[in-house]
Amino acid sequence: MNTVGIDAIAFYVPQLYVPISDLANERGIPAEKLEKGLGLKKMAVPNLGEDAATFAANALLNLIEQNNINPTEIGRVYLGTESAIDGSKPTATYAVEIVENQLESTFGRRSFKHCDILDVTFACVGGVDALHNSLDWVKQSPERKAVVIASDFSKYDLNSTGEYTQGAGAVAVLVSHNPAIIEIKDTWGVASKSEGDFFKPRRTFKKADLLKSVFKELGLDDSHDKIAAFLEVSNSPFWSEASDVVELFKEEPVFDGQFSNACYEDRITEALDHFNCQKATDYLNAWSKIVFHLPYAYHGRRIIFSNWLNWIKASNDMKSLEQEIGCQTESNNKDWLKKAYKSQKYQDFVTQKISQGELASSLIGNMYTASIFMSFLSLLSHALTTGENLDGANFGFIAYGSGSKSKIFEGTLAKNWSEKIKNVRLFETLNDRIAVDILTYEKLHKSQLAEPILNGSSISLDYVEQEETNYGLRRYKVK
Repeated sequence: MNTVGIDAIAFYVPQLYVPISDLANERGIPAEKLEKGLGLKKMAVPNLGEDAATFAANALLNLIEQNNINPTEIGRVYLGTESAIDGSKPTATYAVEIVENQLESTFGRRSFKHCDILDVTFACVGGVDALHNSLDWVKQSPERKAVVIASDFSKYDLNSTGEYTQGAGAVAVLVSHNPAIIEIKDTWGVASKSEGDFFKPRRTFKKADLLKSVFKELGLDDSHDKIAAFLEVSNSPFWSEASDVVELFKEEPVFDGQFSNACYEDRITEALDHFNCQKATDYLNAWSKIVFHLPYAYHGRRIIFSNWLNWIKASNDMKSLEQEIGCQTESNNKDWLKKAYKSQKYQDFVTQKISQGELASSLIGNMYTASIFMSFLSLLSHALTTGENLDGANFGFIAYGSGSKSKIFEGTLAKNWSEKIKNVRLFETLNDRIAVDILTYEKLHKSQLAEPILNGSSISLDYVEQEETNYGLRRYKVK
């Protein structure tokens, strides 16, 4: 039978991390609240010179080398990211260029010459969008192969409510016919609605206002005439720009955590309904495991609870829940819901279907587009370690991206999936990273370090071009 899905998988996570207990202590937050309440243990931190392009290049190179893939057979590389490093030139082009140069001695110059390269952006669901599109493309011809990479840097303001959920890294998957890991089925549930729950706007500042504040701080004449005269004669590349406004882009988003949670829950509920309309599905029993986009480790178990409760109410299982915690009434509704969430019945559901996919997130943090792929890899890596037999198991995937959109899809594991996971060494790699102190982390966060930590990463930014014709073009190096 000719099927299409994920044939190989690889990842990259920065070598530096911050222990969540250290961050909690520094911020005056009870560590138990983050560790036991949200499932957070470690937070991946990019080294100086690392970005979405270097993460993606590392993941792509690992995918090719660990699975002996001939890059000339790859017809497309689609990158899902919301951490793009340019407003026009795709981040994927940088990543492919880095890898292409590394592979030149083996495969010759420009081994990706005939490869379609593209960035896909829709917040955290962009990687799944790239997968969805690539699956459709691969289906059209039996010799087609595609690589999907999800690469991101989750960065929030220091001391903000999102700071402790930060993370970084990339996951790359090979999409092909007769996949060795998982066959992705044709049914997709989709739900979209324009929302402002999380976004990264172009912030603008009037140049005259900025200069006025500088003059005032320096005790200079900040009158309109003085500022206008300065701007008229300045030769500074910054102040002499023709525009009256300065645009500022920040990786730190504008977000509303509670509203975003509500959007996540609403979109996945709509997408689950859409999926069910196309293919009637008993969600309690149809999927052996459920893989989530995870803004933090325990987010999936929290966001699916209302849907789980509706599934229970529509089945014969409601009686067993009521036997455990009592019946729901108008007067006890709030307390009853808390009891239902903490019930043994729901905890068994989480343990059986969700918790294994949370393990890597606890050790990395939010990877935005890559988080759902990392959840999948976490689940498989845990099963490999414990010897859990998942051959032929059906998995459900619940993806979400702010802005907002959800996609629901499912897949069936191949019989020999474990052979492709053995060399990935997920948890061994995560256990081999280096902790940094809070002061160092904050300097990295604020771009205050002149040199990388511990001689830097294997792939890193070398310099940025300054000449007029190529100003801003990034140049990378490989050790």
